[in-house]
Amino acid sequence: MSKALERREKLRADLILSAERMIAGRGLAGLKTRDLAREIGCANGAVYNLVADVDELILRVGSRTLLRLDEALGAAERAGEPSPQETLVRIAIAYCDFAAENLQLWRALFEHRMEADKVLPDWSINDQLQLFRHIYQPLAMLFPKRSREELGITARSLFSAVHGMVALGLEQKLVAVPLPALRREIAGLVRAMVHGLIARDTDAESPGTR
Repeated sequence: MSKALERREKLRADLILSAERMIAGRGLAGLKTRDLAREIGCANGAVYNLVADVDELILRVGSRTLLRLDEALGAAERAGEPSPQETLVRIAIAYCDFAAENLQLWRALFEHRMEADKVLPDWSINDQLQLFRHIYQPLAMLFPKRSREELGITARSLFSAVHGMVALGLEQKLVAVPLPALRREIAGLVRAMVHGLIARDTDAESPGTR
């Protein structure tokens, strides 16, 4: 690699790290390319020689956040008893803890909106979809007769329920919930949802059930 390419790659890495720190400290609305350029020592316009636009920069930061979330969920999977139900509980609590510890970066994953005519790049979509395997795998063990499509819908539904509790619980407003209580409520929600899904499948398989 030439010296010029090495310098560009270093500047690009520095830009993404600086953007990550800025979002973590100020939130997504506080991301300013002029401040980033000053921090990494380049002209403001040179930022767009390193990334296509601000959308790409935010998505690159998001990929780093998703990678760390992936690692946190993987650690939670391996941290306790192997029963699929309790694995789902640990994953949900790990998601809550990660959001609380990385609040602005986590919020940025959901606050960022691209223009209607812009397509989300494949690498960003893949980064997001990879996370669902943590939910999908325990569900596949609990419901071996379900199709991949059915399991995918259940995984997204379970995530939506947990995400909603986390998003509301961590709001620094009237609906805020102390973290220990939020963790308990999330564990209860996941167990209740899994019990309900198991009961529904059992009823559907019972003779004479309509």
